Amino acid sequence: MQWTSQGLLIGVRRHGESSVIAEVMAASHGRTLGLVRGGRSSKLAATLQPGNTVQVSWRARLAEHLGTFTVELIDARAADLIADRIRLYACQLLCDHLRLLPERDPHDRLLGLAVDILDDGKSRHDLAVELARFELSLLDELGFGLDLSACAVTGQTTDLTHVSPKTGRAVSREPAKPYCDRLLRLPQFLISGAEAGPGDIADAFRLTGHFLHMHVWDPRQVDPPSIRDALIADLTDRV
Repeated sequence: MQWTSQGLLIGVRRHGESSVIAEVMAASHGRTLGLVRGGRSSKLAATLQPGNTVQVSWRARLAEHLGTFTVELIDARAADLIADRIRLYACQLLCDHLRLLPERDPHDRLLGLAVDILDDGKSRHDLAVELARFELSLLDELGFGLDLSACAVTGQTTDLTHVSPKTGRAVSREPAKPYCDRLLRLPQFLISGAEAGPGDIADAFRLTGHFLHMHVWDPRQVDPPSIRDALIADLTDRV
């Protein structure tokens, strides 16, 4: 069994005296682990950094085996991330999110979104918007997507302002009025091209965080990424 693909390096851990196990989100192959022989050498140290885009060739005798990677650096993004604390934290959060995906299950849309988020040149505002949209897409690809297409009460597709915290369905303005204190606010930038202010971005992360807790973190008995709250606080304070 053998394949070659480009992907985002999302994790590395030591294995034995000289090797590492690399975790790569690979195009068409999803989250895949592989042994990199000699991965702890100085020659490979700069390549095997989370956030880098790499080309990997995976080989194993049987599909269910761990397999081995040979790795070639495509985009040495990690060095720039280290120099920018906010982008570095964003990378850590994205890597944690991508580890929620089933192993070897292709999710090329999420891979593309993650790489785009990590590319340089974005303002903090744009970074915050894209991270919130990524979390919404993550819920969808994990099978817990929110239904933001129409009001759960009236069926109308316009003036959607809130989301039910129980069902994940949108609610329009008039039916929502008596229950605003029980509903989650729906920022318009998540469903349209509307501009997003700091309050909108905070509401978006509150919305995605609620459903990640409900459907992913709590059922799996895992803690949310430790960096998430600090990153959100920083982004919403400065956007």
